[in-house]
Amino acid sequence: MKVLKSQNGNIALLLKEVGEVNDTVLKANDVDASFEKHVPQFDIFEDKAEVFVSHVMEEEHYIEWIMVDYGKEQIIRHFQPGDDPRMVVDYQEGMKAYSYCNKHSLWMSEG
Repeated sequence: MKVLKSQNGNIALLLKEVGEVNDTVLKANDVDASFEKHVPQFDIFEDKAEVFVSHVMEEEHYIEWIMVDYGKEQIIRHFQPGDDPRMVVDYQEGMKAYSYCNKHSLWMSEG
């Protein structure tokens, strides 16, 4: 799975690669910014996980979405300024969570 950013700023999740990719492939945790304010965190409660990002949610700087990746399934929740960037999902060992900051790109952690 790859997250792409086109020249016009569109963000896309590449589900299947069948040829050359001309857009920029975003690399998680690859921007010089505050790691602890961008990387998704997990609170695990038995078979559930709360995934959240401790980040400001201002008009000009916010988390646009969080995606949980189970490998064969992804769950995405979108956010707007003023929202609380968190979601509750089923917990699976080894699951990954991605967050996208409108200023500081893609971040990832494993649960």
